[in-house]
Amino acid sequence: MKIYQIKIMFFLFLLLFLTASVHLDARFSDYFVNKTMRIDYYHTADKTTEIIAIDKISLQAPGSGIWAGNPNTLIDPFNNGLYYIKVYDEATGQLIYSKGFNSYCGEYITTDMAAKGIKKTYHETALIPYPREKIKFTVERRDRQNQLHPIFEQVIDPASIDIHKEPLLEGVTVFEILKNGPSHRKVDLAILAEGYTKTEEEKFATDLETITKIFFNQEPYKSYKNSFNVYGVFKPSQQSGMDEPVHGIYKNTAVGAAFNALGLYRYMLTEENRPLRDIAAHVPYDTIVIMVNTKRYGGGGIYNTYCVFSLEEEWYGYLLLHEFGHSFAGLADEYYASQVAYNEFYPQGVEPTEPNITALLEPKNLKWNHLVTKGTKIPTPWEKEKYEQMDAAGAKAHMAKKEYQNKVGAFEGAGYSSKGLYRPMIDCMMFSRSNIPYCKVCEAAIIKVIQHYTR
Repeated sequence: MKIYQIKIMFFLFLLLFLTASVHLDARFSDYFVNKTMRIDYYHTADKTTEIIAIDKISLQAPGSGIWAGNPNTLIDPFNNGLYYIKVYDEATGQLIYSKGFNSYCGEYITTDMAAKGIKKTYHETALIPYPREKIKFTVERRDRQNQLHPIFEQVIDPASIDIHKEPLLEGVTVFEILKNGPSHRKVDLAILAEGYTKTEEEKFATDLETITKIFFNQEPYKSYKNSFNVYGVFKPSQQSGMDEPVHGIYKNTAVGAAFNALGLYRYMLTEENRPLRDIAAHVPYDTIVIMVNTKRYGGGGIYNTYCVFSLEEEWYGYLLLHEFGHSFAGLADEYYASQVAYNEFYPQGVEPTEPNITALLEPKNLKWNHLVTKGTKIPTPWEKEKYEQMDAAGAKAHMAKKEYQNKVGAFEGAGYSSKGLYRPMIDCMMFSRSNIPYCKVCEAAIIKVIQHYTR
C-alpha cells in the first residue's frame, strides 16, 4: 500500500473517531449543561409500602458544581441495583439519563422491623447533569422477579424559582491527593473525614496518604491509577470517634456515622445524608468513601451511595477494599456464614443482578462464562461441608488447596446463603476477611465500571 493511501486511511479513521466523539458530546449538550442538579428526597418504607417525597432540588454550588460524570455514558449499562434513577426529556419522552443504586432504605425493607409494618424514613440524594429543559424524574424499584417498576415520578423545571442556589458549606478543607485529568474522563473519588476534630486535621492528611497507597497497591486500581482523581474532604467534627449505640457512646461528628446499623454489631453506616452531601459538594465526585477515625473494626458499602470504613489497625486495608467493591461496582458479598439482618435478601429461583454471584438457573449461560477455567465443572465441586466444620486456621488452609487455586467456576455458597447461590472462585476479597485479591470476575466487573466513567 502506498504511503499516501495509508495517510488518507488514517485521516478518515481519525475523522470518524472525532465525529463519533462530537456526536456523543453533542447528545449531552442537547439535553444538559455542564452543571449538577442535586435532588434530595425522603424515602419512607416498610416491607409492603414505599413513599418518596421531594425535599429540595438544588443547583450544585459554583466551583464544585460541574457535572463529574462522563458525558458519553449517560445511560447506565449494568442493570444492577435494587433501584434506578431514570430521567426523561419531558417534551419527547426520551430517556436521557439513568443510574442504578442501592440504599439504606432498601436494606431496611428486608428486616424483621419492616416486616412488622414499622416504617422508617431515610434521606437520599440523586445527582444528575443539569437539564436544559423540563424533565420527568423517576425512581424505579425491582419486584421479586427483579423487574423494574416506577414508584415515583415528578416533572422538574430547571428554570423554576424553586431550584435552590445556596453557596457551599463553610469550614471545609480540600486535599487534592491525585489529579490525573478532567472530571469527565476520570473516576472522581471523594474521601470524607469522619470523627476527626479540628486538632486532628494533620492526622487526617496522614491517614489519607496511607489508605491511598493501600488502595492503589491493589489490582485493578493499581493498573488503572491514571484513571482516578482523588480528593480528601475535611470538615472537623466536634468530637473524635463515632457513635457506638450498643455501648451507649454517642459523638457529635461531621456525617453521623454509627455502628450497629440494622442491629448488627460491626455494620457501620450513616443516616445523615444531607451533611454528607453538603461536605462532598466541595469537589466533583463520582463515588464517596467515608474514613472514620476509630480503631474499632467495622464498615459498610452501599452501591452508588457510599463506602464507609474504620481505621482498625490490622484490617483497615481489607475494610476499604471490600466495602468499596460494594459501593463502586455493586459487588455482592460472597460469604454465607456470617450474621446478617436480612430476610431472604436474594429470593430463591431469581438470578441476582450483582455480577459476582449467581443462582445458576442456566449453567450453560453462566454470566461469567467467558472467564471460566477450561475443563472446570459447573457447578464446581468443593469440600463445602468440611470447610464449614473447620476453625478459622483450618478453613484458611483448606481454601488454599492447590486444586482450587486460580480456578474460575461456580462454587456453591454465596450471598448469605449456603445453598442455591454460587460465587466464581474459592476465595476472594468479597468472600473472606483476608488480604487476598479480588477474584477474576470481581476484578473484571470493577474494570468495566472504571471504563464507564473514563472512556
